[in-house]
Amino acid sequence: MSNDKVQEHIRLIKRGSVEIISEEELKQKLERSVKENLPLKVKAGFDPTSPDLHLGHTVLLYKLRQFQELGHKVFFLIGDFTGMIGDPSGVSETRRPLTREDVLMNAATYQRQVFRILDPRYTEIVFNSQWMNSVTGEELIRLCGKYTVARMLEREDFKKRYTTGRSIGIHEFIYPLIQGYDSLKLKADIELGGTDQKFNLLVGRDLQKEYGQEPQVVITMPLLEGTDGIKKMSKSLKNYIGIEEPPREIFGKVMSIDDQLMLRYYEILTSNNMDEIKTMHPMEAKKRLAQELVERFHNREEAVKAREEFEKVFSHRKGPGADIPEYFIKDGKRWLPHILTDAGITKSNSEAIRLIREGAVELDGEKVYDTNFELPQGGKRIVKVGKKRFIKISS
Repeated sequence: MSNDKVQEHIRLIKRGSVEIISEEELKQKLERSVKENLPLKVKAGFDPTSPDLHLGHTVLLYKLRQFQELGHKVFFLIGDFTGMIGDPSGVSETRRPLTREDVLMNAATYQRQVFRILDPRYTEIVFNSQWMNSVTGEELIRLCGKYTVARMLEREDFKKRYTTGRSIGIHEFIYPLIQGYDSLKLKADIELGGTDQKFNLLVGRDLQKEYGQEPQVVITMPLLEGTDGIKKMSKSLKNYIGIEEPPREIFGKVMSIDDQLMLRYYEILTSNNMDEIKTMHPMEAKKRLAQELVERFHNREEAVKAREEFEKVFSHRKGPGADIPEYFIKDGKRWLPHILTDAGITKSNSEAIRLIREGAVELDGEKVYDTNFELPQGGKRIVKVGKKRFIKISS
């Protein structure tokens, strides 16, 4: 591989990445991979803490897919063992451990969902229980001996909890050691993770050195903001876009995000030319992004249909015009009947409840039947009541 070709691969890998430790090591590994005709082993770990993957997870998955397209092998590691410990990264208190049953149920959905993005021919799904279940007490103690408490307290989240007197479980110190041990067992050349995983990823490098392996290159990826444009995408915060949601739901949620977040999604989740995207009208660029994501997780036919339905409702004559009124959520009150009444769309909460029950209320093109429905945080939503009443809801 020529030096120009290596640099081109590095350019592709760097797109959307936050940090590469180190770029020179990555260059050397890429050159050796070609010379020896051996694909690099690229690892990313996912603890099955919930049953569904969302766009936030796909930041890593899409980068893994890029490595596959460059000819390398991906290890999609399901942390069924570490999931029962609970990743302490970025949290202010000890996580509730998951049961074995929870982990296995969630892991089953991960195995199905990842192949909406990854190429199964160049993917190996592994579980860290494969080696951790056979680790003896003596081996675990020796592993713990590779790190000091002082080193662990260099982690920002541990440091904050320690200085403010909040508890840290001994098992939480073991978590990054096990994640690093996973890299050792797989002989990983490269490991990907979110910026909140940097400490854990570097532990993998350290352990590989301790055991005489060549250290992995660490690539950190940004944490994708959810539809609110502020907080990390999370199912618990209800600001997520699930990859198995219906096409119209994915399309509508993407259309609800603001323009700046839309550009960020383009950079991190696609390979589109950013200069071209920035010259497009924001509305058209957003529709193109929504259609691309629906096609990725479903198919082209569903993506085109979702776009046509959206345009029919919200862009054509039958939908709202540019002068559609906008309502800003006040005092955090998100109960839909209250919003419709406060915005003047209905005369009372009871009227709003009746219309919802009758199927006369739509949110981003989807009928709402739940009279207790509360609008998700962040973004803009189009609510249609009856045939002619529209309102844009912002928060």
